[in-house]
Amino acid sequence: MGKSKHRAAQQRPVDTERLLDLGRRRGVAAIGVAKAEPFTEARQRIEAHKAAGYHGSMSFTFRKPEVSTDPTRSLPDARSLVVAAMAHPVREPDAGDPADAPARVARYVWDDTYAKLEDVLREIAESLNADGWRSRVLCDDNALVDREAAIRAGLGWRGKNSNVLVPGFGSWVVLGSVLTDAELTPTAEPVPDGCGPCDRCIGNCPTGAIVAPGVLDARRCLAWLVQDHGVFPREFRTALGDRIYGCDDCQTTCPPNRRAERTIKAAGAQAVTIAPRRAWVPVIDLLAQTDDELLARHGAWYIPKRDPLYLRRNALIVLGNVGDGRRAEVRAAIRAALDHPSSIVRAHAVWAAAQLGLDELADPLRLDPDPIVQAEFA
Repeated sequence: MGKSKHRAAQQRPVDTERLLDLGRRRGVAAIGVAKAEPFTEARQRIEAHKAAGYHGSMSFTFRKPEVSTDPTRSLPDARSLVVAAMAHPVREPDAGDPADAPARVARYVWDDTYAKLEDVLREIAESLNADGWRSRVLCDDNALVDREAAIRAGLGWRGKNSNVLVPGFGSWVVLGSVLTDAELTPTAEPVPDGCGPCDRCIGNCPTGAIVAPGVLDARRCLAWLVQDHGVFPREFRTALGDRIYGCDDCQTTCPPNRRAERTIKAAGAQAVTIAPRRAWVPVIDLLAQTDDELLARHGAWYIPKRDPLYLRRNALIVLGNVGDGRRAEVRAAIRAALDHPSSIVRAHAVWAAAQLGLDELADPLRLDPDPIVQAEFA
């Protein structure tokens, strides 16, 4: 009790606008304040989606909705959320030599935008701490439904692709929050829906994963499937195309996002020079790397169980989709994968070989005793 009284005596009133200005000066695309009350409707949606099986094997905020939808579970006595969005680069560099079978990477991981946003949020948290208040930074964190927090804080509206669209920036942003026990002034007005009757994101999803406005079936979503463990579903391998990590189709087809690209470039996000290897990964090169090299180069990606075999799995699907089976280096990559100790890698190498008309390379594996490999010949 004594410590609590002492802390209360040290607490000073917080100028909400000063905190928001701090974020704006550091380059956030949008920033606002929300009450740290439970996200009751969000929890109901999560539970309904789980009941329908839409989450598949995805965990993230689905795993413990009683935590992710209640800010006080992350900071007892929390009263406010300072929520910010930071724009990431969107201009795609050249893919390089087609002979290398370049694989596409989702835009949000081209740059360390989450790390930059977290730095800003920590400054805001430190300012609150200096005034005697407790705080916790939640950035790319499963402890909070960050999109719901952004909507409540007046940063944007919920798009039919389930992303938050920030006026002027679209969904080309990453989100993060500072949770605090300080009583801050909430953002007064929500952002009205900007989608209207448009449903291009739904119609242009390559696997039909958006099953209703704002409802995503993760079992069909390529962005999740490349992060999931196990065998990549055969029915979606061709649809994966040249994607090695993530899928931006429901964003690139969105009219507000297309308009937003000009705003993002003007706001300075394009001042970051994106190395081609961050936007495109040559799969021939990837398949030749050791496990340690793969984790060192792509460790910032979400990799199931931190096991590089899943990078190889995805690379083999891309190779089967965009590679040229007449090239010696492609045939060599397939041969090496067919001899890999992982049955998952071997199985996807069998598929890639068949796609490229190289069935003769995979024929010896018809005697492979592993059922995962045998399933590829069925």
